[in-house]
Amino acid sequence: MTTNLNIVLVHGAFGDGSHWKYVIPTLVKKGYTVRAMQLPLLSLAEDIQRTSDMVASLEGPTLLVGHSYGGMVITGAGNHPNVKGLVYIAAFAPEEGESAGGLLQIREAPEGGAAIAPGPSGLLYVNYDKYHEVFCQGVSEDDATVMSSAQKPISGAAFGAPSGAPAWKEKPSWYQVSKNDKMIPPATEAWFAERINAKKTIHLDAGHASMASNPEEVTSLILEAAATLLA
Repeated sequence: MTTNLNIVLVHGAFGDGSHWKYVIPTLVKKGYTVRAMQLPLLSLAEDIQRTSDMVASLEGPTLLVGHSYGGMVITGAGNHPNVKGLVYIAAFAPEEGESAGGLLQIREAPEGGAAIAPGPSGLLYVNYDKYHEVFCQGVSEDDATVMSSAQKPISGAAFGAPSGAPAWKEKPSWYQVSKNDKMIPPATEAWFAERINAKKTIHLDAGHASMASNPEEVTSLILEAAATLLA
């Protein structure tokens, strides 16, 4: 079975496309053309452009799914005419002019923030020893070790860059809140979901990397969004 819809998965800071490894197989088996981005994480503008280029290369209606900082990316890349909907997974959903760093200041700093520090190049990492505890609670020890060891750093400039016109104002959106998130406050995530007028919001007993710890529920939300776009 094939479907006339593409799904592009966008990772966040301190991650990469492999964070979707438990989500991708089910989406492909359902007939969707799936791509998982590998972002440079050096500037928001470049990450948006790379994602927009991927959407253009697929030549058809596309659903964008963003995790964490990936929400900043899909909010901009979602303005591509081929994008028909957005799914936010424990993600930033900015208004025009807002930055990821600024949005983290709305409430008391999340616990995981203290685990972020610059490496020798100035790019930001999550402390390897704290990664499982603050970023991906609920995954196996082996998965946490791999995710921590392979984490991709992000520039402070990307975190501080303001969002442009938000696609969620024009296109249907869905949201997943992680109730045990230590990187983005759960209350802020719930506020994002309300502000974007999400067609559906689900709340999971999950940490930040919910697509790795709770892939069935996350995949179900993506599939529901996809089915709605195809209806």
